[in-house]
Amino acid sequence: MIVSKPDFAVTGQKKTTKVEKNLDADGFSTKSRMKNTKVKSPPAAGAFVERPLTKPTVFKKFYERGDFPIALDHDTKGNKIAWKVEIEKLDYHHYLPMFFAGLCETSHPCDFFAQQGVHDMLEHGGNKILPVIPQLIIPIKEALQMRNRFVICTTLKILQHLVVSAEVVGEALVPYYRQILPVLNIFKNDNLNSGDGIDYSQQKRMNVGDLVQETLEAFERHGGDDAFINIKYMVPTYESCIMN
Repeated sequence: MIVSKPDFAVTGQKKTTKVEKNLDADGFSTKSRMKNTKVKSPPAAGAFVERPLTKPTVFKKFYERGDFPIALDHDTKGNKIAWKVEIEKLDYHHYLPMFFAGLCETSHPCDFFAQQGVHDMLEHGGNKILPVIPQLIIPIKEALQMRNRFVICTTLKILQHLVVSAEVVGEALVPYYRQILPVLNIFKNDNLNSGDGIDYSQQKRMNVGDLVQETLEAFERHGGDDAFINIKYMVPTYESCIMN
């Protein structure tokens, strides 16, 4: 009689069994179709992740060299810029793009000088602003692309000031919506859900979602007949603020 050998020894040994392990695999790969394979979750897109500056801005270089005709002035109402020359006599093609480049700055006093300097120049620029619009697009885009909420808020406030700073400026920005609006589309619904609490950012006008909506409405009101359709193309969820 033939006796078959056992699969394992009974004396002094335990029965061994195979433990099946799930293998990690990237989605849509050949390995992902194998048995006992666990497909990895896709990585986060990082749309809201801040992107720090990789090099000093042109504004900071010129400020540290003392090339700007500005100084810090203190009064009872707070800080302001003391201009050493009349703003109306400045070369806007030279200075305005550099002040816009400083919108990326987050450290004092560069951030204050850049933001206040832009507002001062827009307030007194008049017909000097329109010819400089093409030079402002890259600094505006770079500031928004940082995805820093403080920088985005200050840049949006300046965009709202820009479209009303002189005639036809709002219409002149329409061809550049493709450079400006993608980040606004990302942060359009970025609002703080504080429940029953108080959202103090609304009082300080530092709520990103609200400022995005205000800016888009300002673009539509001052951008002419083609503004809405171009905004809608880049920000599909935007609804017109103008009653027909």
